[in-house]
Amino acid sequence: MNFDYIARFFENETFAFIVLPLLIFFFRIIDQSIGTLRLIFAAKGLKRLAPFFAFFESFIWLVAIGQIMKHLDNVYCYIAYAGGYAAGNYFGILLEEKLSIGNVVIRVIPKKDTTALIKYLRELGYGVTVVPVDGMMGPTKMLFTTIRRKEANHVIEIIKQFNPTAFYTIDEVKIVSGGYFDRKNKSIFSILNPFQKTVKS
Repeated sequence: MNFDYIARFFENETFAFIVLPLLIFFFRIIDQSIGTLRLIFAAKGLKRLAPFFAFFESFIWLVAIGQIMKHLDNVYCYIAYAGGYAAGNYFGILLEEKLSIGNVVIRVIPKKDTTALIKYLRELGYGVTVVPVDGMMGPTKMLFTTIRRKEANHVIEIIKQFNPTAFYTIDEVKIVSGGYFDRKNKSIFSILNPFQKTVKS
């Protein structure tokens, strides 16, 4: 193996101004994506996942910053570092949305009879609570259900089918204790979360 050739490659301009900045850029994307996920997991109470991600986040950050310190005169490394940081935030949030971790509560204030909607949701295994409320259009009923976040889009589609003009809100829920959850849909993230007790009552 020609070690002189390898040494010259790491010293030439192609590596310094193209390869190295690209490596720093991609390392920073990975590092910041992991960091964004770690913060989101910690906020959701997933204490077992957060330290795992923190280890890889700090390791990759040290690799990237180490290369920056070796090439302080290379402005492209600085640009790559900042660009990777920005892109990593975006991809981290995107990944978290795709994973759909945690629980949400959906509140629905319908503008028509909801008997069929309530019956259908309960037949599918969703726990639905109905509360009488006094809205702008007079007395009506508010429905709310706490579900896994990954099921939110499915439930919203059902609501729109039965009640297209219904007003609804979706809020994150950090801790769930008791309630009505379908055990067959229990995810690995609910098992890892020591605060989340998804039991069928």
